[in-house]
Amino acid sequence: QVQLVESGGGLVQAGGSLRLSCVASGIPFSFHAMGWFRQAAGKEREFVAAISRSGTSTAYADSVKGRFTISRDNAKNTVYLQMDVLKAEDTAVYYCGADFKPAAQTLSVMIYEYDFWGQGTQVTVSS
Repeated sequence: QVQLVESGGGLVQAGGSLRLSCVASGIPFSFHAMGWFRQAAGKEREFVAAISRSGTSTAYADSVKGRFTISRDNAKNTVYLQMDVLKAEDTAVYYCGADFKPAAQTLSVMIYEYDFWGQGTQVTVSS
């Protein structure tokens, strides 16, 4: 049974930081590129960040570039999203996704490419 379990969300003031974690089970984690997406109330789910299988390639949405950092620990089957200098517009439910990739350096920024999703964790930034 495939499971992606996010944690680390919460309420934080603008300018603060949070670190999200996503632990995967039931999949060969090191063969999956991983991504973080978010969905604000009344809006569509949007890309935030992605990381390749090896961790050497990353990509970010322009809105979070320079503030968020994605990383992974293949030994722990975990992907992280360090979020700094949070803004009110970062408020959303954050989801992690797993995308099987034959090539170690590739990643995905399109939602439809992801095979598995977690249940999400709420991030609320107060202004």
